[in-house]
Amino acid sequence: MGDKALLSIQQIGKTFSNGTVALQGMSMDIEQGSFVSLLGPSGCGKSTVLKIIAGLGNLTTGRVEWPTAQVDHLGRPDHEISFVFQEPTLMQWATVFENVWLPLRLKGASRRNAKDQVEEALDMVGLKDFATSYPRELSGGMKMRVSIARALVTRPKLLLMDEPFAALDEITRFKLNNDLLHLWEKFNWTVIFVTHSVFESAYLSSRIVVMAARPGRVVADIDVPAPYPRGEDFRTSNDYNRYCREASDALHSAMQAGDHL
Repeated sequence: MGDKALLSIQQIGKTFSNGTVALQGMSMDIEQGSFVSLLGPSGCGKSTVLKIIAGLGNLTTGRVEWPTAQVDHLGRPDHEISFVFQEPTLMQWATVFENVWLPLRLKGASRRNAKDQVEEALDMVGLKDFATSYPRELSGGMKMRVSIARALVTRPKLLLMDEPFAALDEITRFKLNNDLLHLWEKFNWTVIFVTHSVFESAYLSSRIVVMAARPGRVVADIDVPAPYPRGEDFRTSNDYNRYCREASDALHSAMQAGDHL
């Protein structure tokens, strides 16, 4: 774990044109190399936070700072950010290779020049043998792996993940949780992971940030100091159960806080 903040979110607010206040006074620092889950009820602004960090949405108030990075005139960091959405959003007419190549292609990299990076990304997620397959030929879990490979092909420092495993069955979800942690440990990314699942957040995270709805803001910040790597022994441990209870209690309080506004 790094001891410097990669990014600092300071008192951000977001009000949409219809008057909906999505975020208000939300602050948090994200340390280099951490795995942070944003946990909260539907409508609390978790996805909005990710989009603001990625530069896909504008702030109404507050600011996002990048203490350790150079930024351009728009305040965007000079290092790579990748985004994995809830749905794989793959091009159905393109092969797995072509889908993963897309971010590099948009930067002007030819197929030949991108070949090694694309194959490396596919190998990371266990799909090197499926480079010529089409999305229609893949399972839901394999499609999500392609989406993750597409995010990894640019070798990002910050990986934003918006409920990427929510639509998958439990066995596939557990497998991808383990694969994601393995990759995170190996490549020392910083991950911000949106989830509705207390159990998933406690298993994956070094830290759980709990948000309340209407408007979205931080109401609890929970450290999960259990060592990595984590596996089935951790899932059945007393420590894991304690972290789940703490996160569940905080989520319950967050939902009540939202109802009372």
